[in-house]
Amino acid sequence: MELKAHIVYLKSRYPFRITHGVRTETASFILEMEDQGIKAYGEATPVPYYGITPESMAELLEKYKEEITSYQWQHPEELWAYMDDKIGHNRFLQCALDIAAYDMWAKRSGLKLYEKLGLNIDSVPYSNYTIGLDEIPEMVRKMKEFDFPVYKIKLGTDHDLEILRALRAETNAVFRVDANTAWTAEQTVEYAEEMKALGVEFIEQPLKSKEYEEMESIVNKTALPIIADESCIEEADVQRCIGRFHGVNVKLAKCGGITPALRMIKEARKHNMKVMMGCMTESSIGISAIAQLLPLLDYVDMDGALLISNDPAKGAEVVKGKVIYPEGNGIGAFLI
Repeated sequence: MELKAHIVYLKSRYPFRITHGVRTETASFILEMEDQGIKAYGEATPVPYYGITPESMAELLEKYKEEITSYQWQHPEELWAYMDDKIGHNRFLQCALDIAAYDMWAKRSGLKLYEKLGLNIDSVPYSNYTIGLDEIPEMVRKMKEFDFPVYKIKLGTDHDLEILRALRAETNAVFRVDANTAWTAEQTVEYAEEMKALGVEFIEQPLKSKEYEEMESIVNKTALPIIADESCIEEADVQRCIGRFHGVNVKLAKCGGITPALRMIKEARKHNMKVMMGCMTESSIGISAIAQLLPLLDYVDMDGALLISNDPAKGAEVVKGKVIYPEGNGIGAFLI
């Protein structure tokens, strides 16, 4: 087996602004795995405030390349567990390796990954399209450029309701709101009432990530469901969210890949929680991995490749919210 690291710079279609800042380019890490003529791919976009870069991921991969390539595994879970104490502190690298392993695993059987996982794609959720923070006319323009049945609106300003009212005047689409930890408990309860009337489906992460007690005090008082994002990064976080959120947003890059994501979904379902899967700004490789898990989800945010202008890969596509699956086996994605 051979492993190759690719560091790619994804250019934002528009400056992407949330409460944490604005960016026009995102560095992503793509891992290429080849074994007996079969090529497989995985991807993870590291988050700068975690102190992890694609370069540090490549260095760590090089350090453990021999152990990874010499280990004989039958199921990706085995490789994930074997490497956890070595690279588990870098969930982003762990994710890229895990996705590539699942891609390889399915391709070895001549199956698409969702087939290998025993999943049926006859009925899967539509993806939302994300509208980043901007001047209201610009947010309206971005919304009209992509005709989607569901939009996720990034908020976190002192005029959030004004933004939503203006956008609602332009479309009948379902809205989802992502406050990116910018609100207080009192604001969340207050805003949820009017947002429900404005056609908002749920609110994502209104409070700071560690404000679990504050969330517990309002979770049964809000007019809308609350979905955890920053409060639910790794497997152990699902337990912390029980009784404090109505659902969790699982992100492959942050939790360490498909292996832990499947366990997080199972745990959330045990407690009757809704499950969403979100993406980062990433290429069609990362998006195609998410597509394989759609039958397990209630909601999905997989517009990452639509937010860039120089996608280096081909794979699953999202057209007006509907996922178009690629023809190839595994996750069906490849570098171009």
